[in-house]
Amino acid sequence: MSVVLRAQGLHKILAGDVPTTLIKDVDLEISAGEFVCIMGPSGSGKSSLLYLLGLLDVPTHGTIALDGVNTQGFNDAQLTQLRLEKLGFVFQFHFLLSEFSVLDNVCLPMRRLGRWPEAQCHERAMSLLTRLGVAAQASKLPSQLSGGQRQRVAVARALANDPLILLADEPTGNLDTVASANVRQILHDLTRELGKSVIAVTHDPKFAAGADRRINVVDGQIDPDWQPL
Repeated sequence: MSVVLRAQGLHKILAGDVPTTLIKDVDLEISAGEFVCIMGPSGSGKSSLLYLLGLLDVPTHGTIALDGVNTQGFNDAQLTQLRLEKLGFVFQFHFLLSEFSVLDNVCLPMRRLGRWPEAQCHERAMSLLTRLGVAAQASKLPSQLSGGQRQRVAVARALANDPLILLADEPTGNLDTVASANVRQILHDLTRELGKSVIAVTHDPKFAAGADRRINVVDGQIDPDWQPL
């Protein structure tokens, strides 16, 4: 499979009287259609690594190439555009905009990218909501949905611009057992049916068990020998 994301020599250091190293000398590749879970103890740098890979933060040293494009030296506008075109994000808390309907929440990334006319944005949004089993909620506000339904809508929004990679930070951390299993299956199906790559941070061994590969992060470094308790 082709490599869609390559990170080389990643370091993230917070400046200060005593500099803090969050990520240290990380090299990794993500292939098209691969489901990868990042695990590790609390405070180990899992989310920091995900934010670097998702171009939400920039490394102190090292390079990240997304779909063959080396992002080193990109300014904020260039990184934002690349995120819009190539990446989708799902977080533990859905971050849906409360004043907008479910349908509009899914349409918002498409409107910002400007690739499709409004009618096609609506059509694509409804198709995604249907796929994820929440089309009947399209006209509702996020506050009128269950936690599991909100997270499904968040996945639909993440897929709106047809990204290469979906990045998820504890996507089931705020859900009950049934809703967690549903979201886990949805993310797994994205890799098998749509060929999307998924990179997910999780504390849940059951969630990680469904991944193609697990990356363990301990003290900001990849540690193949770490095991969850």
